[in-house]
Amino acid sequence: MLMEVAEERGGEDGREEYTKDGTVDLKGRPVLRSKTGRWTACSFILGYEMCERMSYYGIASNLVLYLTRELHEGTVKSANNVTNWAGFVWMAPIFGAYIADAYLGRYRTFVMASGIYVLGMSLLTLAVTVPALKPPSCGNGVKDEDCDKHASTFQIGIFYFALYMIAIGTGGTKPNISTMGADQFDDFDPKERTQKLSFFNFWVLGIVFGTLFSFTFLVYIQDNVGWGLGYGLPTLGLAVSVLLFLVGTPFYRHRLPSGSPLTRMSRVVVAAMRKWKLAVPKDPKELHELSLHDYSNLGKFRIDHTPILR
Repeated sequence: MLMEVAEERGGEDGREEYTKDGTVDLKGRPVLRSKTGRWTACSFILGYEMCERMSYYGIASNLVLYLTRELHEGTVKSANNVTNWAGFVWMAPIFGAYIADAYLGRYRTFVMASGIYVLGMSLLTLAVTVPALKPPSCGNGVKDEDCDKHASTFQIGIFYFALYMIAIGTGGTKPNISTMGADQFDDFDPKERTQKLSFFNFWVLGIVFGTLFSFTFLVYIQDNVGWGLGYGLPTLGLAVSVLLFLVGTPFYRHRLPSGSPLTRMSRVVVAAMRKWKLAVPKDPKELHELSLHDYSNLGKFRIDHTPILR
């Protein structure tokens, strides 16, 4: 019984133990294993992801129909615009991840991007609700190809401005929320390392539930009730998910920004070019200046030699 209590508190003698993987709190101080991270912190992150996926696909799943029916764009033009927007959504995380790793850290980048995300969703909801921002209706029974009414340049501009605000927001949230969830488990602790695998199982499950809700309930609302409510619900869901994430702030473990990854990558290339004629030692351990224990004390992982890529 005493051993179980000691294990839960982090040390064999029952004393509080700090994490060994280099994670800190928001002020850069070491964090206690028993009071931060693990499933307590990840419950907020998993809740956010499920609600956020519901919000995102609540917009993306029916976007072509809105462009053709409400903005009176042709099918080809609508599909092309949605494809361009989706491409930007999936390219933006490259920049979001770079900013987080090099300068701001994952938490701060995520919070700033979430604010942009919520503003974009709110503006999009207004664009399909407020009469001055909504495109004119063709009336009941009028086919899209027979409609002679068109959205004004201002209305189109507001709608697409909101869409690309959402894309910029996802660029800062998408690459950082999953990695931040992984940071809540210390790889130097065998029990937490196993729990990290379970975390990603629940992560995918949350995505599935959020996406399923969007493609069924929200699409039905948009088609049969109205676009205002159909976009308002995802906006509300996103706002709730961000608030849920912020509530868990005291429990999160953080990694400090490590500088530009491009610099480290270029150093590897330069070192490889300078030493490509050198013979590889028979003992792979001679490739490292420090022992495995020294790397562990620094909270870093040693990259072992492999002949697979030769």
